[in-house]
Amino acid sequence: MQSSVANILLLVVFIAMIYFMMIRPQRKKDKEDREMRSSLQVGDEIITIGGVVGKITKITEKTVVVETASGRNKIEFLKTAIASVTRSDAVKDAPKKEEAEPEEEKRPDRDKKVTPKKLSRKAEDSEEAAE
Repeated sequence: MQSSVANILLLVVFIAMIYFMMIRPQRKKDKEDREMRSSLQVGDEIITIGGVVGKITKITEKTVVVETASGRNKIEFLKTAIASVTRSDAVKDAPKKEEAEPEEEKRPDRDKKVTPKKLSRKAEDSEEAAE
């Protein structure tokens, strides 16, 4: 009797682990993908699952027309083929940080003299032997 109860309890624990480690995260990711695809707007830059990068020019219920950068080609994709949004109007309009350092400070100082590292004794001995 105890053995069967332990087996059932073990099975329940195993199913719970599968749910929390595999099923639940996948559902969460699917929900985020649905929300991303439903919030697409004309002008967003996207990347498709095939690696095509372009800008959305037209949106219908199930498809999106994407204009690629080279040659201004227009291609129609299913919304499910969109992998990610790389840039949207909201990101462009976001305020920039005012605390950014001036470009002059970011550049490395080229006036400093760079001294080579000291050679190890083995390297010095081999140089003396070569002379």
